[in-house]
Amino acid sequence: MLDRIQVTHEVEQMCTVAQGVNHGAAPIPEEAKWVKAKDVTDISGLTHGIGWCAPQQGACKLTLNVKEGIIQEALIETIGCSGMTHSAAMASEILPGRTLLEALNTDLVCDAINTAMRELFLQIVYGRTQSALSEDGLPIGAGLEDLGKGLRSQVGTMYGTLEKGPRYLEMAEGYVTGIALDANDEIIGYQFVSLGKFTDFVKKGDEPNVAWEKAKGQYGRVDDAVKIIDPRQE
Repeated sequence: MLDRIQVTHEVEQMCTVAQGVNHGAAPIPEEAKWVKAKDVTDISGLTHGIGWCAPQQGACKLTLNVKEGIIQEALIETIGCSGMTHSAAMASEILPGRTLLEALNTDLVCDAINTAMRELFLQIVYGRTQSALSEDGLPIGAGLEDLGKGLRSQVGTMYGTLEKGPRYLEMAEGYVTGIALDANDEIIGYQFVSLGKFTDFVKKGDEPNVAWEKAKGQYGRVDDAVKIIDPRQE
């Protein structure tokens, strides 16, 4: 390739000056090793990237587990836009097996997912990974740990107005069915249903009403509440 590089006449006439300082790339932490990354195959690790679309109506959290430059595992989580879920479905098929560079230059269907891929690339090539200090990295399947036991994304959905105050709609524990209020109408707790657990109980043969009761829970001083309101109806 070097013999095909064109050099201008001005450069040809210059004398050669030695490059005295040439220490190579600065090492980055990868899977409990210090690596001087030169090629895409030098990159390994599990890390995340957050992306958004141009109108910023939706966002994506992308998690990749990369081994020697090749994506072995991909977790795509989206929020805020219904169409993004279909884009994420396609991205889950596109990403595994591609190199980091291929993924960076591949249309992942949704602008938010593409942006997340760009941000993740910047994280991983500078050694900012969850597995930087983990010997041999994290196993394939580690990406699912972000979802918890029920394999559902950790989503929080809250709403508030100046006139009517806050409403808790979805917490990490599940779908909020009731907000507990004290005598001052201040929130002191909430009731919820874990939809993941509810679905699992139904799949195991429980009647829906029984499964619903088994999947219910509460947080805070619910038992001290003066009243409990439905955040979606009241």
